[in-house]
Amino acid sequence: MKMRVLRVFGVLCALLVQAHALDREAFTFTSYDLDVHIEPEQQRLAARGRITLRNDSTSPQKNLILQISSSLDWRSIQIDGKPVQFVSQAYASDIDHTGALSEAIVTLPREVPAKGIVELEIGYEGIIPLDATRLTRIGVPQDQARHSDWDQIGNSFTAVRGIGYVAWYPVATESANLSEGNSVFETAARWKARELQAGMKIKLSYLGEGTQAVPLCNGEAGGVRYFKQSGQGYESANDCAFPSLGETVPLFVIGPYETLDQPPVNISYLPEHKAAAQTYALAAQLAAPFVTEWFGAPKGPAQVRAEVVELSDPEAAPYESGSMLLTPLNNDSKLHQLTAVHQLTHAAFFSPRPWIFEGLAHFAQAVYRERDGGRQSALDFMGMHRTALAEAEKALAGERSRKAGAGESLISTSIEDLYRSKALYVWWMLRDMIGEDALKKALAVYRADADNTPAYLQHLIEAQTKRDLGWFFDDWVYRDRGLPDFHLAAVYPWEPSTKAYVVTVTVENLGDAGAEVPLILNMEQGQVTQRLLVPGKSKATIRMEAISAPQEIVLNDGSVPESDIRNNVYKVEAPAKRN
Repeated sequence: MKMRVLRVFGVLCALLVQAHALDREAFTFTSYDLDVHIEPEQQRLAARGRITLRNDSTSPQKNLILQISSSLDWRSIQIDGKPVQFVSQAYASDIDHTGALSEAIVTLPREVPAKGIVELEIGYEGIIPLDATRLTRIGVPQDQARHSDWDQIGNSFTAVRGIGYVAWYPVATESANLSEGNSVFETAARWKARELQAGMKIKLSYLGEGTQAVPLCNGEAGGVRYFKQSGQGYESANDCAFPSLGETVPLFVIGPYETLDQPPVNISYLPEHKAAAQTYALAAQLAAPFVTEWFGAPKGPAQVRAEVVELSDPEAAPYESGSMLLTPLNNDSKLHQLTAVHQLTHAAFFSPRPWIFEGLAHFAQAVYRERDGGRQSALDFMGMHRTALAEAEKALAGERSRKAGAGESLISTSIEDLYRSKALYVWWMLRDMIGEDALKKALAVYRADADNTPAYLQHLIEAQTKRDLGWFFDDWVYRDRGLPDFHLAAVYPWEPSTKAYVVTVTVENLGDAGAEVPLILNMEQGQVTQRLLVPGKSKATIRMEAISAPQEIVLNDGSVPESDIRNNVYKVEAPAKRN
């Protein structure tokens, strides 16, 4: 008996050592072909199919890793119809909403050489309940966590997102932890980068009772294939194709939807919310001409029709992937117009670079706000991004101080606060510097398939403006130099004549990133604005003329993000008289 216990203990130790030594990201998934069956009354998902993987490490691999949500179980893994040896274990990771994965350590019958291919037949099943464990254990209140991690298979409504939320299809990543800064976003971004050429085909079938429901997914050709009665219930199916898992996170939704198809958007809504769906449709129609003016008609991989699918939880956090937006619907037409601008911009302008793709969509929202309510309205909208951006840059500055070379260039970052919020400011600053017409012309000649060098976009813009913008792209896009920190180093007002005043202003930038910042001179009668380029760790001086007595200098109207905005206002004393 004692010897048997020792043998079991030895096997377990060997498995633990093996698991620790495994390269979980050695293989890239190149294709999926899965049949996925959903049974809502049991919250159950069952999947069977084939996956193909390529060894992208530099050495032969005898083992590979397959991971699914911890609420699912591995049932079968085969090669050429023959079972292969595998050990299933729990693996802690916040890449899944449960905070853990069910990991299969597969022992292959033979080593797979570098760049070699292996095809597996797989089967797994289990349940996908509402689970916000990963959020509540880091202190997020239960209600708030459930409105964020709302994924579930439910009796009356089902909505399940992919990697980063629920591993309902096999993946392989290193562990990620929400308590470790940007770990989850970095892990998901690394996965997407590896899966840029990977494709997925899903046959999604649904067996339910009661009210007939519609299965939807966000892939191409995601139309409902059939409905049919099945005893007391019914069956329905949907075929979905995803040509690039690096661009679209696969998701599926099942509910008793009705459809409102009014160009430029198709809306799937719950029956009791038809009026809210009509409000969104009208908002999209109002926003469409603005988006077309800036970005043209839909083109490229994003030319699939924009879709809105209603979430049953009225407080659920919206989510967008591919051409589909999952969101609660209400009667707030202003909010819907901003949302529609974001979604339609994605449909009209595709880029494989997140800072361009997401940054432009947020920039379009700001410009739309400007047209509707003036520049200050747009700056107020942008201001909602400022705090999160400043905190993200502060954290990165701490990393740089501890580790030489650490940083997140905008062109390669996986941090949402950078490729969304910082990119929004970058596009706004570019428009302020070069003008709206030049920016529109540069965007009109942009081609996603030609954007294969970091400076591609810079050169397009410079061709329209005949300006050297290398300093700007170097400070804001190619490198992570943080944010500028401007302050008014000196202000000297004087009165050269009885009809005019002059204020000489010196601005110092304590930060490392340079920017062209607006200076606003408020007078007894009106105001005047001029722009001043202040490089990082430098000073610059400008003379501003006033037609009436100067009263106040405001440095930066909020269009340039700063690390500290508390020292940007100067009350002007009575100017010195002319001699």
